[in-house]
Amino acid sequence: MDDWIDLSIVLNGAPHALKVRPNWTLLRVLREQLGITSVREGCSEGQCGACTVLLNGDPVPSCLLLAGTLENAEIVTLEGLKKGDRLHPLQEAFHNFGAVQCGFCTPGMILSAKALLDRNPNPGYEDIREAISGNLCRCTGYLKPVEAIYQVSRGRTSPAPEEDP
Repeated sequence: MDDWIDLSIVLNGAPHALKVRPNWTLLRVLREQLGITSVREGCSEGQCGACTVLLNGDPVPSCLLLAGTLENAEIVTLEGLKKGDRLHPLQEAFHNFGAVQCGFCTPGMILSAKALLDRNPNPGYEDIREAISGNLCRCTGYLKPVEAIYQVSRGRTSPAPEEDP
């Protein structure tokens, strides 16, 4: 019995033709078939945000999506934000503002922030907190990630240099 499904998706701007099982999640396909390691399995219930991807521009938990239902979907992961050797401004800011600690939640948080900035290029702090509220983080306390996202929305990816006294 052949229970494989043919699936065509666009992942990080490149088309992919795959064969998937009906019960496979997008998370499984991304990690096991396509080698995308930034998408992490945290809770398997869509609650933690570690598996967040952008699906047609919206942040979604890939652990809850059946891959076979995503024909012709456009999916973006953290790997898709970098352009050549150049990091996306959010990636750069998270690094430069110290918004990364263990890094487990960072990819999902950055993708949620990207979706916010695509919709609202000038968010306030409350908008940012709401946008990343589905991304659970045990390490940062959210202050530095929120600040990094805010600064990117203002065109900055690094803190202002400190002046010598």
